[in-house]
Amino acid sequence: MTHPPRRVPLLAAAVCAVALGWADVLAADGAAGHGTVAFVGGIEDLPLMPGLEEDAAGRMVFDTAAGRIVEAYASGAVSRVQVLEFYAATLPQLGWRREGEAAFLREDEILVLEFSAGKAGPAPALTVRFALSPAKAGGKSTGGSRRPEKP
Repeated sequence: MTHPPRRVPLLAAAVCAVALGWADVLAADGAAGHGTVAFVGGIEDLPLMPGLEEDAAGRMVFDTAAGRIVEAYASGAVSRVQVLEFYAATLPQLGWRREGEAAFLREDEILVLEFSAGKAGPAPALTVRFALSPAKAGGKSTGGSRRPEKP
């Protein structure tokens, strides 16, 4: 069963812009979505936090009878606290309800953010896993897939 994509990019861009103080950038541009705000691949209305860069090769998208399953990864020189604060401020404006420190529920889907340390260096990167899956009763995830091993 294929679910129609959730399209709210203009609203998501505007919310993200306000959350980041970019309202003047969007106003000058005339419209959201002209390179000012990036979105997590496979989750059309989930803004990608500035400072994070998505690993498109690690993205997986599945449509199931119960709903869609999306797994995406992004890394950057940001802290776990910064990521949590960004999404805690941004996602409720897009219809998500916080269900824990790093979990958000909207309609029949749950989004879970997981964190892992990246490679050491002058600006060590944090990797964020965005796991979207159908929600069970009570807002618990039905589970998710693991990141595929890279050759």
